[in-house]
Amino acid sequence: MANPSFWDDQDAAQKVISESNAIKALVEQMEKLTSQQEDLEVLLELAREEGEESLLDEVEEGANKLGKAMSDFELQLLLSEPYDKNNAILEIHPGAGGTESQDWASILLRMYTRWAEDKGYKVETLDYLPGEEAGVKSVTLLIKGYNAYGYLKTERGVHRLVRISPFDASGRRHTSFASVDVMPEMDENVDIEIREVDLKVDTYRSSGAGGQHVNTTDSAVRITHIPSGIVVTCQSERSQIKNRAAAMKILASKLYEREIKERQKELAEIRGEQRDIAWGSQIRSYVFHPYSLVKDHRTGEEMGNVHAVVDGAIDSFIDAYLRHQLGGNNNGQV
Repeated sequence: MANPSFWDDQDAAQKVISESNAIKALVEQMEKLTSQQEDLEVLLELAREEGEESLLDEVEEGANKLGKAMSDFELQLLLSEPYDKNNAILEIHPGAGGTESQDWASILLRMYTRWAEDKGYKVETLDYLPGEEAGVKSVTLLIKGYNAYGYLKTERGVHRLVRISPFDASGRRHTSFASVDVMPEMDENVDIEIREVDLKVDTYRSSGAGGQHVNTTDSAVRITHIPSGIVVTCQSERSQIKNRAAAMKILASKLYEREIKERQKELAEIRGEQRDIAWGSQIRSYVFHPYSLVKDHRTGEEMGNVHAVVDGAIDSFIDAYLRHQLGGNNNGQV
């Protein structure tokens, strides 16, 4: 960082600083946990010598708090895959069902936005297509922060909602689905070949939530990768050049994910395993009626306060899935 050329590439410099701060925070956290453990050991020895019941109660309370802190610290150490530390590109798409599913997609958008903000991450909207009556038809977010992908990769899959629909005058119960896809943001060094001849690039006028025009020029960019059929869009910037650069990053991430899934499929076939490696398999249900419950079908993790979950309280589900993966019970969810 002391090198005068360090700031020549602002994005790269910020990434280095973010990683450096995160590593420093881990070291400081480890030192703090070690100090707390040593203090508890001294207090326990004192309680034994003095025979003080109140000191033993204090030791027990401190041990419980330390155990929780160590569990949280352990979770951060679980994120050791190659791209776990990267920023995350998160896409939400409603399933069939029109307004009801589109509204569910907007609820998930709020859930992930609030979760990210609570983590201190920066959230950028790369693409947003509003629903005709309510909700969203599709949205793409860039969530920037250390380990953002490592945490959010656990959310990839189909999310199911059960509730009394606010759009049904008869007050009937509805089931809606929305898919969440998560990819690591790839830097320029990633070994993914994208040939210009394989790209079809279209430009169009950007529009934001509610359909209002963000600007009056054709700055939004849609890129179609012809060999794979992958389509990516970006309209977050007023500059067509910046939108194209952001769209190319999304495309690189999608192609990387596609390559990983193909490798997993080949390995599964070689081993003779019957594994679902599709991102579209249902992972979690959110039930508002006839009872309040959120259940993750991969781990069995449950929470009764569904309102807290959709307000961003998803750490327990992320924790449970990462530990589930560490135990070796991998269902192909990367």
